[in-house]
This record gives sequence, C-alpha cells and structure tokens, in this order.
Amino acid sequence: MSSKLKVSDMLARAFAAEGVDHLFTLMGDANMYWSTAMAELPGMKVVHARHEHCAVAMADGYARATGKVGVASTTCGPGFTQIMTALTIAARGNVPIVVFAGDSPLAAAWYLQQIDMAPLALACGAHYVAVKHIDRLLDNVREAFLVAQLEQRPVVLSVPMDLQKQAWPHLTDYTPSADLAPAAQRPVPDPAIVDKVVDMIAEAEKPILIAGRGAILSGAAQALEALAAEAGALTATSLLGKGLFDGNPYALDIAGAFASDFARERFAESDLVIGAGAALGHYTTEGGYLYPSARTIQIDTNPRGLWQGLRTADLHVRADARAAAEAIVARLKQRGVKRAGFRTNEMAKLIAGDSPDSKEFPVQPNTVDPRKIVVELDNVVPKDWEVVVGAGHYFSMVMTHMKGRPAERYHVVNDFGAIGSALPAAIGIAAAKGDGKVLLVEGDGSLMMHVQELETVRRQGIRMLMAIMNDGGYGAEVHKFRANGITAKEAIHGRGDLAAAATGFGLRGASVTQPGRMAPLFKEHQGANIGTVWDVHIDDLIPSRAYRRVHYGEA
Repeated sequence: MSSKLKVSDMLARAFAAEGVDHLFTLMGDANMYWSTAMAELPGMKVVHARHEHCAVAMADGYARATGKVGVASTTCGPGFTQIMTALTIAARGNVPIVVFAGDSPLAAAWYLQQIDMAPLALACGAHYVAVKHIDRLLDNVREAFLVAQLEQRPVVLSVPMDLQKQAWPHLTDYTPSADLAPAAQRPVPDPAIVDKVVDMIAEAEKPILIAGRGAILSGAAQALEALAAEAGALTATSLLGKGLFDGNPYALDIAGAFASDFARERFAESDLVIGAGAALGHYTTEGGYLYPSARTIQIDTNPRGLWQGLRTADLHVRADARAAAEAIVARLKQRGVKRAGFRTNEMAKLIAGDSPDSKEFPVQPNTVDPRKIVVELDNVVPKDWEVVVGAGHYFSMVMTHMKGRPAERYHVVNDFGAIGSALPAAIGIAAAKGDGKVLLVEGDGSLMMHVQELETVRRQGIRMLMAIMNDGGYGAEVHKFRANGITAKEAIHGRGDLAAAATGFGLRGASVTQPGRMAPLFKEHQGANIGTVWDVHIDDLIPSRAYRRVHYGEA
C-alpha cells in the first residue's frame, strides 16, 4: 500500500533517517519544497544562508566540529555554480558533506537554469550521484551518505525538480547507510616494518615526531607521547594538528613555515623525523628543507611516496597512528631500546622560554600589535571554546601565539587557500554546538567577501564572538608588495567601521584600537544573548615572522 507523500517528503524522511539534524540551505525553485519538508520534521534545524557558497561552508564547519555528515542544499543552475570553491575546500579537507542540489526538470524541453552539474562537481573533487528514476531514489540517497562518510569527501546528490513533486509510489521503509557501512577498524602495522622503525630509532641521536590531523582523529596523543618518550624525541605538529602536545615540556608546537626560530634550529639538527597522521607536505616540511639531514618515517593509513611534489619518507608504515605508536613502543621495550635523544632538562628549559616571535616594533597610533593582541585574545577567551581561523597574513600569528587549547578545538579553514569561508564555517560550528562558545578570528578583507552572513547570525539567533583583524587591506598582498619594493596602494582599501557594520546587521559591535580592551568587552559579550563583532585595528606595518623570513628575507 503506497503513501500519500510526495517524493520531496520521502527524501526528507530519508535524510532524517541518516541522522541529519541540521540543514544549511538557500532556497530556489529546485530545492524549495524539499527544504520546507525538512524544516517540518521534528528536531530539524534549518539555517537559511544568504549565499550558496556559505550554505555549503556552514555544512563543512558543522561536519568538522561534529564528525557527522554535514548537509547543505542549493537550487540548480546559478545556485549550484556558486558553490565550486566550497566544494573544493571540503574535498581538499576530507570533509564529509552531502549537497542536495535540485536539478532542472527531466521533462522540460528547455529550462533557463539548466547546466550539467556532474563535470563541475567532479572537477572540484566531489562524488556525484544523479537521481534518474524514482525507483532508485532511496538507493541514491544511501550511496551519497555512504560515500561521504566512508571516503570523507563531499557528495553532490542531484534531484530533478519535477521528480520531487511526484507522488511517492512505494512503501516508506528506509535502510540508512549506517546499516551497510563496514565497522570502523584500526589498521595495525606489519611487524617486519615495526622492526625497521625500531632499528632507525635505535640509531637516531636527535629524533623529532610530527603529528597531524590523522593523529587527532585516531586519538593517538597519549600513544605518540609514549613513543616520543621512548625514542628521546621532541614533538611537533602540522598546522592541522595544532595543540595535540600542548603541555608536554618537549613540544615545539607547529612544524614548518610557522615554526619558531628555535624549533627550526632543532629540526635542522634532527637525524630522524617520524610523521604520524601527517601528510608531510610542502608547508609542514618547508618544501623539504626543514630537516635536510634527517631520515624520515611516515605513519599513515594511506601513505604516499610522493606528495605535493616531495618525497615524503624513507620508510612508510601503513597503519593507524595510535595502533602504530603502541606497536612500536611495545617492540622498543621488547628489544630493550630506549634513547635519551633530545630529552634533557636543559632542552625543556629552552623550550619553555621559546617565543614564536619576540621582535619589537613601534606601533602606529590607534592600532595594536597583531601578535600581542592575539595573546590578549587567547588569555581572555576560555580554553574550552571552539576557535575558527580563516586564511590570510594574520592567521600565522593567530596559530603560533595561541596556546594551551585542545587540538580538536581548532578549526583552520585553509584547505584551498581561499579567503572568506571562515565566517560561514563558524556559523555551522556554532549551530552544531548551540552554546555560543565559538570564537571566529578572521581578516577584514575575508569578512567583506561574505559580510551578508552577519544577518544570518542575527536572524538565526546564533551567539558567537567574531574578532576581525582589520589592517585596512588585503594584508598578504600588502606585505608581499612591500617586500618586493612595490607600492601596496592597490591592496589597501581602508579600515572602514566594521563595528558599525555589525550593528547595522543587528549584532553587537565594538572597536579595539588599544591593548587591554578585550577583558571588559568579553564580559559584555558574555552578558548578551547575541553575536558580537570586534573590529580589531591591527598595525599593518608589522609583518608576521613567517612573512619576514619567506618574503622579506629576514634570517
């Protein structure tokens, strides 16, 4: 016996059965009825974005914060073409999202907004599932969620608009993808490879262990610290592993382009580097020049011999980071191998006194030193908050000067080098968390790309704090121009009044033009039940340490 449901209703039920509780959407002809059916489901929260890119970026943030599949929706044609950057970011970041993309009607002889979505989605690195017949509809939905979760990538589900309006002719039973998915497993290393790792550790005098995002997902921190202790290794992380070893007296923080001068000196001395759940790509290894004398081991569930144009390792261990670390530690103990390596009391004291950048600069009137204001921000905002950081000149200072936060609290939206996506990602994270404990640190140029989403923050009642590092221009380009002796005037647009812009959208706004303001402002934010924008006027003449090295040639 068939139901009286429309296809759009059955699709909504299937998505709910997949565990979807948030939808990020911008409605048009090809997805409006389904989006409405989703909104009518019990417990479903629908966030209406003002731009399709932002809807997908919100779903991306939601997925990063929860580990669940994020869901976004666009209409066809121009609604879909708007999301190419967001899809690519999710694909590069291995983020599981499903985009319900309404498609042009199957039966139409001509349709203004028709475009072939498949090549666009595939070019971005997304999986593409096209619904072509009502009898295959639920299988298509299941495939979309299964691929998103198992392959950790975005999936576009194309659903023709006229198909959605048809009556649902079948029973309403739906088997979710979780019932078909293989059980999660922790791949263990080959014992012969483990012995080779132990041989290399036994020969090493100055080893360093680098952990990445894969180590966080593996829950490998404790096992990797035990491995580093047995090997006499210092610890460091990739950018996306930031915070994993915070509190360890032998932790060097981020490896590569964002490393301190002291950390880079230790890497230069190193004779063995062990990467765990870290791709060991271009930035983490400074193009292969960070540790020129070291032999390299890479622990990864899918190790690559060549990555971003670089040879990644001398020895690859195909295994889960935690399982590998535990196996190596056990074998080290069986063979009686324990190394002192880098681990001395003197080294711990030197690490404790290290600073990512202590050079003093004069500060222009009514501005703040960006490095020192990040430290002030870090001291004011509690350590249990989610920290969302975009891309741009300022972000290296944010990531190197923030300390003592759990690795899973950092969300760096820089997988494609695109600016403008951190605000919507933060909205998705804040929607998922629901407690207002979200700090967005973004640049002024980035904010202005999608400033319309401040209205979404107000309309949806999303509480979060947004600290906008306002240097009055596109800081990355400004500093590169100056480093090359070229006038930066074309990259400078003026500071404007972002606090006033925030209040214009119905949020709270405040300007920060001197140190010491953030503690009272944070207290005010905590007392309000609304989002807040801090317009932080940073000195545009202070380059980050990374830029001074890479672009200005400072030793």
